[in-house]
Amino acid sequence: MLTDRIALVTGSTEGIGLGIATALAESGAHVMLNGFGSASDIERTRRELAERTGVRIAHSGADMSRPDEITKMVRDAETSFGRVDILVNNAGIQFVAPIAEFPQERWGQIMAVNLSSNFHAIKAVLPGMLKRGNGRIVNIASTHGLVASPFKGAYVAAKHGVVGLTKTVALETAETAITCNAICPGFVRTALVESQIRDLAEVHGMSEEQVAKLFRHDQLAT
Repeated sequence: MLTDRIALVTGSTEGIGLGIATALAESGAHVMLNGFGSASDIERTRRELAERTGVRIAHSGADMSRPDEITKMVRDAETSFGRVDILVNNAGIQFVAPIAEFPQERWGQIMAVNLSSNFHAIKAVLPGMLKRGNGRIVNIASTHGLVASPFKGAYVAAKHGVVGLTKTVALETAETAITCNAICPGFVRTALVESQIRDLAEVHGMSEEQVAKLFRHDQLAT
């Protein structure tokens, strides 16, 4: 049903983002991946996905904390594929600490990647979508876009912001065939969550398996 659609998925070289990119490719969409990692691993992922699905797969190494690189990533996708029909804002980072001890630079980094990157990517793709009269924007928030938990002040604030931004874009495009939605996943044991488990285990003086069990029983949100 997505044959020849063009999708851009941020933070898609691993975890949830790669799962989303894979599902889109399997549905017939051409996909631009984005994310960090070793060049050889990324190229292997790109090549294997392209060969298995028969669609075009590209990669951008744009840094989601840098607005100019985000804009260039969108322009590169438009140049390579002709347009962007589907934008999935998935990139995210995490840092766990009490508010009183939360480093300022970490707050800024999390806001830049988890929230502001969504704004910059949407701003870059929206003119083309409006011109064509069609488009799909999906922002990957979190259960932390709806509820809070301790020691994740920046992440919770950013994800609440993502939900608010999503509502604003949805209202601004409500009279067009462009949609903007947020998805709020719970516990998914990705590399990002593994790092959260390690950090929370240290903060709480617990074992990693004890923390993982709390995640699974929704006593700590992702």
